[in-house]
Amino acid sequence: MSIKHTENSKPKNIAVLISGSGSNLQAIIDACESGQINGRISVVISNRPDVFGLERAANSGINTHVIDHKQFDSREAFDAELIKHIDATAADLVVLAGFMRILSGEFTQHYQGKLLNIHPSLLPAYKGTQTHQRALDDGTTVHGVSVHFVSPELDGGPVIMQARIPVHDDDTADSLAKRVLSREHVIYPQVVEWFCADRLSLDNNVIRLDQQVLHEPVIL
Repeated sequence: MSIKHTENSKPKNIAVLISGSGSNLQAIIDACESGQINGRISVVISNRPDVFGLERAANSGINTHVIDHKQFDSREAFDAELIKHIDATAADLVVLAGFMRILSGEFTQHYQGKLLNIHPSLLPAYKGTQTHQRALDDGTTVHGVSVHFVSPELDGGPVIMQARIPVHDDDTADSLAKRVLSREHVIYPQVVEWFCADRLSLDNNVIRLDQQVLHEPVIL
């Protein structure tokens, strides 16, 4: 699925929002450093101080910023501060990588078509939290992860790519989470690669990949 970048292609600026350890952030950092992604991470922003994801970014020489949501009176005020810092980096793409905040409609509209999220289920199934345990409780035989463009609806927006894994009889929520996470580290950099190579776009809620309408998610 990888392609070579043309000599004239301009690297994209990527802003990554995190709330925790940043394992998906690391996967994207690695893909940028290897040349898989034709882009650079211009800033990593966390709504929580002292999380390991900030250390990952600093270790790669990436600018970091903490915007503590607890210091704001409203979701809208917090999101406005986020927008200010993201736009200051001239970001072409905003990537949510374990960012545990529900974003306002104003925020999602501001970045419409260039805001990505990853969710540990096969959307539209199991939106929200505790996805792995809920899948087990339902006796689901196939589970997975989705990368999607973000809309104002929680875990909504058109799905670009999914990876599926079988659910084993002896699986626990933890074992499922570990196997799903390994797939996350593959498909998230892949989707970011497509966007930064100008292969992926969203227009009027319609996804196009290589200029063709994507009617169903790409399955890994």
